[in-house]
Amino acid sequence: MLKGLLKTSDSVVDLVLRITLAAVFFPHGAQKVLGWFGGYGLAGTWGFFTQKMGIPAFLAALVFAAEFLGPIGLFLGLLTRVAAFGIFCVMAAAVWLVHYKVGFFMNWSGAMPAGNEGFEFHILALALSLAVMARGGGALSVDRAIAGKR
Repeated sequence: MLKGLLKTSDSVVDLVLRITLAAVFFPHGAQKVLGWFGGYGLAGTWGFFTQKMGIPAFLAALVFAAEFLGPIGLFLGLLTRVAAFGIFCVMAAAVWLVHYKVGFFMNWSGAMPAGNEGFEFHILALALSLAVMARGGGALSVDRAIAGKR
């Protein structure tokens, strides 16, 4: 079963999909965990998630892991499908719990209060996550090295 989870091609396209997903999500995880890129860091974001939003602690921990550790795994191509699945779940929950109420479009003009973003970005992230889950890590991935050639 593990070999099937790690099995992938030597495709450069799969590599590009994987690295793109990692590059987009690492800053989001670094905001939450490290306070980089204008984020509130672990304590601030944890408090917001668990107290203000009422997210159970174990789910908040899964969000942090998916958005911080997931991109690191994606960059390395290590447990690629698991990392992409975590990001997929976080994005689906974000649309369901927060962003669908705002509508499709992001707040490009800044006319709405901060944090009121539509779900157009999330749709792209969901599609990219699905592609990575379906195809695997591709070229230059630890998964490929472990599972061997197809």
